[in-house]
Amino acid sequence: MSPIDREIVRRKLAVIMESLDLLEPIQRMSKEEYIADIYKRKAAERLLQELVEAAIDLNTYLLVQTGRPAPSDYFESFIKAGEYHIIPPELAEKLAPSAGLRNRLVHEYDLLEHALVLEAVRLTEELYPLYISKIESYIAS
Repeated sequence: MSPIDREIVRRKLAVIMESLDLLEPIQRMSKEEYIADIYKRKAAERLLQELVEAAIDLNTYLLVQTGRPAPSDYFESFIKAGEYHIIPPELAEKLAPSAGLRNRLVHEYDLLEHALVLEAVRLTEELYPLYISKIESYIAS
């Protein structure tokens, strides 16, 4: 087991926080406004991707640094973070599907349903501040 480098954790949390800040005005857009604005759509997609990847990186880092095996996939990184009480299991179950969103953003970008991406922005704005809070509490203990 290696010590947790709080600077690495804070750097990843900063990516998540910045993405949340930048996504905040997008979540207030109507579905019609969002679909009509390709620049906002592309920005939202990239910000969501970076945010989820930073969380996956954090989950994996904290699991490995605390002597647990690396997760086998991105979805499992959230589930295992919940099982080992890095974040509450209930929150982990709600966040785990964001790994699938990340995969769709990266690999199926040409098939995205824009309204569903906007809903993902809204859900992200709801859940990821809790994730940040729980990770901060975890590294403080």
